[in-house]
Amino acid sequence: MSEKPLIEIRGMRKWFPIKEGMLSSVRSYVRAVDGVDLVINRGETLGVVGESGCGKTTLGRVLMGLIPITDGSVTYSGSDIRDIPNKEIRRKMQIVFQDPGGSMNPRISVRSIVGEPLQVNGISEGVELTRKVEELLESVGLKAEHMTRFPHEFSGGQKQRIALARALSLDPEFILLDEPTSALDVSVQAQVLNLLEQIQKERGLTFVFISHDLAVVRHISDRIAVMYLGKIVELADSDEIYRNPLHAYTKALISAIPSPDPDARSDQPPVEGDVPSPVDPPPGCAFGHRLQHPDWEKSTKMDLSLKEVSPGHWVQPCPCCTDEFDEDRDLPDWVRGE
Repeated sequence: MSEKPLIEIRGMRKWFPIKEGMLSSVRSYVRAVDGVDLVINRGETLGVVGESGCGKTTLGRVLMGLIPITDGSVTYSGSDIRDIPNKEIRRKMQIVFQDPGGSMNPRISVRSIVGEPLQVNGISEGVELTRKVEELLESVGLKAEHMTRFPHEFSGGQKQRIALARALSLDPEFILLDEPTSALDVSVQAQVLNLLEQIQKERGLTFVFISHDLAVVRHISDRIAVMYLGKIVELADSDEIYRNPLHAYTKALISAIPSPDPDARSDQPPVEGDVPSPVDPPPGCAFGHRLQHPDWEKSTKMDLSLKEVSPGHWVQPCPCCTDEFDEDRDLPDWVRGE
C-alpha cells in the first residue's frame, strides 16, 4: 500500500440550510457532516458505519463531488477535488448506489446502461462497445446474453452486478459503495462481497464501503470509521474495532449484531433515548448527551478531536463514552490532549 494517501479529508462540513418565509431567509442548518478528518489509503477498503441519519451518505456524496462542501477540503492525489475537471474526476471516481434498480433507466437495455459511460467519454462505439460491455458483464459474473435484457428482468443481486459493471467501465481508481448489499438476501450479500474483494485485488481499487451493518463491514473492510451525528467517534483497523472497541457508541453497535446462537445474550444493554437533532445538536459529546451521562457537561469544555490511543486506533476523547475515564474523575493525559 502506498504511503501517499489517495484521498485526504480535512475539516469537512456539510450544512444544509433550512429556509422559511417568502424571502426564503435561512432560519437554521442541518449539520449533516460536522467536522470530519479522514485519510483513505490507496488499495484499502474503508468501512463507514453508523445509524441512519448519522451522515454516512452525505459524507460519501461530498467526497464524490456530487454536492458542494460547506467548509474544509477534500484532496485527491494531492489536488483539491474542486479544482479537478468534472469529466476527469468522473473517470477516476465512481459510485454504486444502495438501490441499483433506481439508478438505471428502465427503458434501455443493459448494453446501453453499462456502455453509456464509454460512449459519453468517447472511448468506444459500435462493435467495440459491444465487446467491452461483454467483458465487463463477464467480469462481474454475468453473461453476454444479458446485454439485450432490461433492468426489470433481473434480480436484486444481478442488478447490483450490472451497477458494478457500469462503475468499472471507465477503469476508475476509487469506488464509493453506498450500502450496496442492504437490499439483498444474505446469501446474495455474500456473493456480492466476494465479488467486490476479487475485483479489488485484480484491479487494485480503493473502496469506501458505507453501511449500517457491522457484520458486513467487518467482512470486507481493512479499517472502520464509526460515525455519530456527523462526526467520526472512532477509527481503527477492522479487527481492532471488534476486539477492542473504546467508544460507548461503537460498543453499542457491535452488541446489536445478531448472534447465530438463539440463547446468546449481550452484556451491553440497549441504548436508550433518541438521536439528537442535527439541526440543533448538543454541545460536547452528542452520544453522552443521549445517554444522560453525569459527566456529559465535562465534555462540553473539551477538545473532542480524535486522539490516537494506540498505533492506528483513534477515538473521540470523551470522559462519558470511553473506558479511559476512571471513577476517581481523573482524566488520562490523552483525554486532556496532553
